[in-house]
Amino acid sequence: MISSTPQALKPRKRPQQRRSSATLDAIFEATIQLLVKDGLHQLTTTRVAERAGVSVGTMYQYFPHKRALIYALNERYLDRLAERIEATCRERQGNPAGDMVEALIDAYWHAKTEKPDVTRALYRSVVEMDNGALISAFAVRTDAAITAMLASASDNDASDARSNTRTLVTVIFGPARWLKIYAESS
Repeated sequence: MISSTPQALKPRKRPQQRRSSATLDAIFEATIQLLVKDGLHQLTTTRVAERAGVSVGTMYQYFPHKRALIYALNERYLDRLAERIEATCRERQGNPAGDMVEALIDAYWHAKTEKPDVTRALYRSVVEMDNGALISAFAVRTDAAITAMLASASDNDASDARSNTRTLVTVIFGPARWLKIYAESS
């Protein structure tokens, strides 16, 4: 079952125009920079607004508080990660299963390691937050893409694609996160 975004973490509005999208991009980029540089506890909406070059009032048009901003930032990150996984799955339709698995591992690994400081900062930012809705939405999207890809494998029995997806997701996503945690502690 997919949980819904907690009401307190929902953004006040979504951008409708290109200029509003650019403002939101600046807010997210400033948030990432400050998270990486100073961590979550030093992050304030005032500092984000200043760094993004917008007023605090503009910040509050979108996000009622810091937690809603962090939630939206993580939602955006997971959405982009899901898009990369979906694109990889579409590109590999009809290939042998081994090629599919290798491409999926590469896509996930590259997405998680191209900016490791950002990935770590985002993981740390949601530790105390109810992010079940984000994880559920991500899982639904990626599971559907991977299952469809595996079902199309030129050398695979499609009857087990769903079970293979569950195994593959567990094998790829779990260890990648633990490797990051291990690397941080070393």
